[in-house]
Amino acid sequence: MHFVSKLIIAVVIVLLSIASGWWLLNARSSSQDSSIGGAAATTSMPDADLQVARLNSQARKNLNLTSQQARPVDYWRTISIPGEVKDRPGISDRGVTSPAVGVISEIHVYPGNIVRPGERLVTLRLFSEYLQATQTQLFRATQEIQLVQNQLDRLGDAALSGAVSGARMIEYRNELQRQQTLIRASRQELLNRGLGVSQIDAVATGELVSTIEIVAPPISDVTAKLPVESSALIQEVSFANPSPSTYEVHSLAAELGQTVQAGEVIANLSNHQYLYVVGHAFKREAGWLEQAAQNGWPIDIEFAEDDAEQWPTVQQDFKIRHLSNTVDLESRTFDVFIPLANQAKTYDRSGETFLVWRFRPGQRTRLRVPVELLPNVFVLPSDAVVKDGPEAFVYRQNGDLFQQISVHILYEERLRTIIANDGSITPGAFLAQNAAASIRRVLKSQAASGEQPGVHVHADGSVHAAH
Repeated sequence: MHFVSKLIIAVVIVLLSIASGWWLLNARSSSQDSSIGGAAATTSMPDADLQVARLNSQARKNLNLTSQQARPVDYWRTISIPGEVKDRPGISDRGVTSPAVGVISEIHVYPGNIVRPGERLVTLRLFSEYLQATQTQLFRATQEIQLVQNQLDRLGDAALSGAVSGARMIEYRNELQRQQTLIRASRQELLNRGLGVSQIDAVATGELVSTIEIVAPPISDVTAKLPVESSALIQEVSFANPSPSTYEVHSLAAELGQTVQAGEVIANLSNHQYLYVVGHAFKREAGWLEQAAQNGWPIDIEFAEDDAEQWPTVQQDFKIRHLSNTVDLESRTFDVFIPLANQAKTYDRSGETFLVWRFRPGQRTRLRVPVELLPNVFVLPSDAVVKDGPEAFVYRQNGDLFQQISVHILYEERLRTIIANDGSITPGAFLAQNAAASIRRVLKSQAASGEQPGVHVHADGSVHAAH
């Protein structure tokens, strides 16, 4: 009997233990389900796909954040090739040579000075026996003509009466013609040697020239060679605008007291009014460039280290003039030539005037050549789009709120991103134009902290703060 009572007590204890464990297990499960349900209720939003970041005015100022209305446009897809500004051979630079053998006795200009056609560069003391002989020949021929003409005048009446034979009169006339021919040849030779008309007239009277002034050449014979398509590229600059016929002394190749030979370069003058932008393209890009050249499509050129705020807007349609038909053996590229009309301004220092050109040979450029038309697309700065894996986002602004919108990228350039007009962006919506990566980080930070702005969504998809 005692054994049976102990057995009953043990069974009761086991049953109580099982019942107690089952009750504790159910209570813990109910507690976990309740906490999970509460957390879900706390973090859930009316629209699970809606992601909005809040940035106050100070935060937007710190990010230099700007927004603009998005409007669909037709956009040209482009390829980018590097380039540089170069002189136009035969137009931009001009070498001045010595017309005869002589010694540099005076120098009137120096590198950096501005000169105009006809202004003195150097004074040359003649040291040419040939030039001296030509002057002597001109003077002698002039005197001979006077003597022969006097003889003809004196014997004219005698020839009519038969006192002087007609053969002698013919001889005098032939001599007169020979001297006139000699004078014309001598004057032309002296003109070619750099003497002016007034100097040659003085030589004919016996005042032989021992020095000549070497002057800046006329610029009209240079611009006359300018291709027709570039003649309309001259721009008026709103600064102290130098004349297009102004030279700058680029370098001086002669020194005081130096003996120079005929044809030797004395000075190099430059006029950078007309230049080339020369692009360097690979052969695989030749087809696109040929198409752009044939159709006359405008080229977008970005000039490195150009301070656009200090200069007027460049009002010029850049178009390809011609393509090089040779490939550089080292770089394996060929050149693309685009005419460039320059801008200039002057400043005075110590009584001298100096010239400053906006675009200078050697300045680096980047050419964007159109190759394909993309109709009805949105064009945004590259900083306005952020990528996260396979997705890309832009941000629509409404006051302090920035709604994240998933978009489809059609094409990317260094500075621009082309977005498809597939309904994800509403035309006219204000989109952030920069700092998209920063807005994305703010959005993730707010989501991680559980701080979601109170918002509601309108029928057009725009997000507004809760009223």
